[in-house]
Amino acid sequence: MKTSGNTILVTGGGSGIGRELARRWHDLGNTVVVAGRSEGPLAETAKGHANIHAMTLDVSDPADIERFARDVAARFPGLNVLVNNAGIMRYEDVTARRDLADVEATVVTNLLGPIRLIDALVEHLKGQDGAAIINVSSGLAFVPMPKAATYSATKAAIHSYTISLRAKLEGMVEVIELAPPAVQTELTPGQSTREGYLPLGTFIDQVMAQFESGNPPAEVCVPNTLILRNAEKEGRFEEALAMTKSF
Repeated sequence: MKTSGNTILVTGGGSGIGRELARRWHDLGNTVVVAGRSEGPLAETAKGHANIHAMTLDVSDPADIERFARDVAARFPGLNVLVNNAGIMRYEDVTARRDLADVEATVVTNLLGPIRLIDALVEHLKGQDGAAIINVSSGLAFVPMPKAATYSATKAAIHSYTISLRAKLEGMVEVIELAPPAVQTELTPGQSTREGYLPLGTFIDQVMAQFESGNPPAEVCVPNTLILRNAEKEGRFEEALAMTKSF
């Protein structure tokens, strides 16, 4: 993936990781489109950044994904990088019968949303120089957090899907997985100040050091992610699971 001169689409660009990645890529000389449900947060991301552009998108709505894909390709024909960052996380009690609305919303947003958006844009991306797809998974793809079982499962699925996508698009579109650890964002209430979570600025610095090298790895993992990513290989899985159970 090129360091500059890209046109990059970042979903979930109204806050947290999406917002900060968008701003850093902008400052490196890229045109960035931030997408999300609400205009206000997107406008805040773009404020003071001449080449950040806001467009609304509901990744849980298949019709809106189709509408958005047509609009963004027409407005930004040089679009060559898709970053699937939008996602939701809900805590759940799997030990008793319950309303599954949050579970279904998590699967639709975190898994079907990226799959549908990739499908809608893949032909466009295949025609671009330096094309890339970046799927944001999680350290919980490798060791789940039991109280966020469905979230963890969707991220494990995104990890697997990304591997398949990389194999099938080899030579046409670069496919990268970005796997954050527990980061101080508002993904869940109070998380932005939660002790023990990686400060957002530190995480972004660690990630961008890998992208700014001009040759990011297929899996972009920061040191805190590797604690989970390598747990099974290093014989620490039960220890890591005990840790995520305590989150």
